[in-house]
Amino acid sequence: MSAVKPLHESSSNPNNKNPYLHGLYAPVGEESTCVELKVTGEIPTDLCGSYLRNGPNPLQTPVGMHHWFDGDGMMHGVYLENGKAEYRNRYVKSEDFIDDSNGQCLVGGVMEPATMKREPKVYKDTANTDVILHNGELMALWYISGNPVRLDPRTLDTLREENFGGTLPRHVSAHSKTDPRTGEFLFFDYALYEPWMSCGVVNSDNELTGFQTVELPGPRLPHDMAFTQNYFVLHDLPVVFTEQALKQHQWSIEIANQPTRFGVVPRNCKGEVKWFETDPCYIYHVINAWEEGDEIVMLGCKMVPNVHVNGAAYGPYRAMVEVLALNAVPSEWRMNLKTGKCTTHDLDDAIGEFPSINLDVSGQQNRYAYVQAIAETDTLKFEGFYRYDFKQGSKTAYFYEPGMCGSEVAFAPRIGATEEDDGYVVGLCSHEGTGESEFRIWDARAIDKGPLARVHLPVRVPAGFHATWADARDW
Repeated sequence: MSAVKPLHESSSNPNNKNPYLHGLYAPVGEESTCVELKVTGEIPTDLCGSYLRNGPNPLQTPVGMHHWFDGDGMMHGVYLENGKAEYRNRYVKSEDFIDDSNGQCLVGGVMEPATMKREPKVYKDTANTDVILHNGELMALWYISGNPVRLDPRTLDTLREENFGGTLPRHVSAHSKTDPRTGEFLFFDYALYEPWMSCGVVNSDNELTGFQTVELPGPRLPHDMAFTQNYFVLHDLPVVFTEQALKQHQWSIEIANQPTRFGVVPRNCKGEVKWFETDPCYIYHVINAWEEGDEIVMLGCKMVPNVHVNGAAYGPYRAMVEVLALNAVPSEWRMNLKTGKCTTHDLDDAIGEFPSINLDVSGQQNRYAYVQAIAETDTLKFEGFYRYDFKQGSKTAYFYEPGMCGSEVAFAPRIGATEEDDGYVVGLCSHEGTGESEFRIWDARAIDKGPLARVHLPVRVPAGFHATWADARDW
């Protein structure tokens, strides 16, 4: 594919003031496959699998108002085997990407008015947000709810858009999950302009086995969900479209005067929804959830007031800049299924987001989490990450060198691991000045000692969104 053209330098181009199209966030113009990579240190021989990260990478040069969420999905993969590494990146070829590459996409991005004539898909579906493994294939997912895109986990080639044999009722939101014990895909969906959410289950044979619609007091903008052995936990949060936005189908939000609510739904999608109210807050990302006696315990990153970002210098992109500067702290919520009460408390005061865990303990009680440390800058940058030990109530930290910014890290179990933290933390990082990019590997039990290995990439990797680890047996 041809390289992305540089932005047209003209005072009338709003993207001259768009920080999410420049520097660390500037798209790369080529799909690459890189082998025999130079390594500083030594790649552990008991580490075998792949780190996969999704993110926005516009194929066409944006001309109108462009949100970071609008960039075409690009998957980046680092493959580790026998102490060696290789890298590849590929566009996620959703149907909208294929149309847009020919200049024929019928809908625009989230900063443009929604295109209701193609409802329920009213914005361009970029499949650029998350990546999970299900039924031996990757699925690229989009935040605002779209169609999952299946990818080959070894080549990253797009296989198809997924509708589960024609049974998918509508869409799938980005932070849907895979249950490691059952192999089920647990998903949720929501409507931008209608008062409902939904959740569903697809089994390990790719068959839809359950689906339930949940009525809400009004349209909502949830970002994530949680699951336990027996339940979904859906989020009804006090961030909503303004009345004008609802009327004009535009992306303009406000903080509503209402509590945060969690809706607990049985995994079979057939029971009554139990609602739990708590203090108003917004949650972008859940860490994990599990059942403990009569309670459901959920850990997540709770947004707190942002005091360091003023986006006025970015003109029409002020609101985007201020919203994307994530300011959150790790918190715990406990929902008592017998009393109906919900209690909450903060676990730390360090600002962090984009959490990851050992995926083998998803939906079960976990002891450890790895949370990206957010830099106090105007745009979203990961200056390092924290390792939390929730049993001991402690954390350790690793910070990148000046100018180097990370991606969401993933936990990679070592071959033969029997304990939750027996393995490695892996992730990409790039220098915002030079564009130099690396893949780094840390001992999960000693991240503060620095990386065991640094894999030097001959191509730049832009900042992006979410990542996962896939064992080599899943390739």
